[in-house]
Amino acid sequence: MEEKLNNSEEEKMLAGEIYDANYDEYLLKKRLYAKELCKKYNELDVRDFDGKRKIIKKLLQKKVEQFTIEPNFYCDYGYNIILGKNFYSNHNLVLLDANKIEFGDNVFIGPNCGFYTSGHPLDYETRNKGLEYAKPIKVGSNVWIGGNVCVLPGVTIGDNVVIGAGSVVTKDIPKNSVAYRKSL
Repeated sequence: MEEKLNNSEEEKMLAGEIYDANYDEYLLKKRLYAKELCKKYNELDVRDFDGKRKIIKKLLQKKVEQFTIEPNFYCDYGYNIILGKNFYSNHNLVLLDANKIEFGDNVFIGPNCGFYTSGHPLDYETRNKGLEYAKPIKVGSNVWIGGNVCVLPGVTIGDNVVIGAGSVVTKDIPKNSVAYRKSL
């Protein structure tokens, strides 16, 4: 499904501007293709490593080395995801990749985590029109992300960072840091 960027809504999406993903046939076609591949991936036998690799390669459209993504795995487009070497994600990874999501080398992600480049306007009139925006997410190398973590649009996580379980990451995390949500 490799196609050149030729759609104004897609250009707006990748530029971080407000765009319409709901009624744009080109974007809808790309999302449906990615969701079909995710469905196939999630239905594979757990021992079918070759099948998983082929689907991820087709979905991401980039070379991927040494990765494990436990099912279930979901994404919006796939082609905006970049995985470094030695990537591991536990079950239920969600990558809403309307913009780039880039992971460095040696990234380990706990279960039930989401990385969301997509956001919606605070103004309800604009939001009710189905408009949204997308800001890139970047995760450095040697990063460990605990279970049930949510990373929001536009966040950069530096190298050698640990994000504690249950955290909602709303702003950049500098390298060599530990960030977590305090217990209640």
